[in-house]
Amino acid sequence: MPRGVSYLIIGAVAGAALTGASHGVLRAATASSTSGVPLFTEVFDRVRSNYAEKPDDDKLVRGAIDGMLASLDPHSTYFDPKALQDFQTGMKGEEFGGLGLEVMMEDGLVKVVSPIDDTPAARAGLLSGDLITRIDETPVKGLTLKEAVDKMRGQAKSSVRLLVQRGVNKDVKEYTIVREIIHVQSVRSHVEGGDVGHIRITQFNQEAYDGLRKAFDHFRSDPGSAKLKSYILDLRNNPGGLLNQAVEITNAFVDGGEIVSTRGRNTDQQQSYSARPGVNLSQGKPLVVLINGGSASASEIVSGALQDLKRATLIGTRSFGKGSVQTILPLGDEGALKLTTARYYTPSGRSIQAKGIEPDVEVVENIPDDLKGKVSSLGEASLYGHLRNGPEEEKGSDAYVPPDKLKDTQLQAAISLLHGASPDSLRSPAATVTSQ
Repeated sequence: MPRGVSYLIIGAVAGAALTGASHGVLRAATASSTSGVPLFTEVFDRVRSNYAEKPDDDKLVRGAIDGMLASLDPHSTYFDPKALQDFQTGMKGEEFGGLGLEVMMEDGLVKVVSPIDDTPAARAGLLSGDLITRIDETPVKGLTLKEAVDKMRGQAKSSVRLLVQRGVNKDVKEYTIVREIIHVQSVRSHVEGGDVGHIRITQFNQEAYDGLRKAFDHFRSDPGSAKLKSYILDLRNNPGGLLNQAVEITNAFVDGGEIVSTRGRNTDQQQSYSARPGVNLSQGKPLVVLINGGSASASEIVSGALQDLKRATLIGTRSFGKGSVQTILPLGDEGALKLTTARYYTPSGRSIQAKGIEPDVEVVENIPDDLKGKVSSLGEASLYGHLRNGPEEEKGSDAYVPPDKLKDTQLQAAISLLHGASPDSLRSPAATVTSQ
């Protein structure tokens, strides 16, 4: 893998976790002239020599790496070779046996970032923000994310039981879910109201732009370019993905201008990505982008750019607020680091880290009574150790999307706006927001 490949990810996705290291990693660390390394080496040697039972050297190194990266921010982690392979599988859109969840670790539990559309997890009713506390008979506390993910993955047609806490009251619910072969279809499209092309992107993996291009090709034949009047780009509960896919997808709606810039400590981490002329696929037709509390990272790059460039109207609720870039740094045969190396900025120079993107028209979903207070995403600002962004940080918002599109208030508002309704007639009263 080439050095410097950038991924924008919310937390740690399935397969991304500390699971292994070797003496090679330790030797590389202790060869450094960093002042703290001699202390680490002495502690390591004392533990090996004096602990009550003979410790496992690899486990000691794994724990040290885990603690070091966890002290930085919630999104930096170590991939052993197997975890790196799993991560690449997810980003390539390849198949695996599992449930269809994007997950991260929070307070020692597995947190559902987003269930992937049309997968066993989504059909079973798991929601963004759910905390998985037990997998079959194994408590999640004490497991690494990789260990928890491995327990949820498995042979197709086999089942797994998940014990889940939901909402601020920590309501407990048990799910028995049958695993399937998961192939993430990152882009789905259909026509709404006879003349609106609805494009749903679930994550920005390597297949996302090709899927978007195919959606445009389909719309040219059904309903046809003359009949299609506008587009909806639905990024709700999309946790992010690859930077280059976010740039290409934004470029499919604009002819020019800066899309995003990154700024880090080092010169090579300060880059600007601009639209190329001649690749706009949307023909300048009106565009609405849907966002909510589960829209993060690459989703925020796209929505923030289209908002700043005055290309789209954003409808929904405040996005997650993950404004940092993670770079995959290869470690030879030892795997790789996924390290936070920079922050990204929208074309107007906004950093959305721990703040999120505010929609132009706030529209809140009507949440069923049994889910009220249980589907809010507290956002990046709620994560322990997140990169700070001044005194005015904002928490997230609801991450609920009704399964019935006729009850989907945000989608119906987008269709109404594109059919001529005024924005003010669509706004939700601020008092109806249910995020905590």
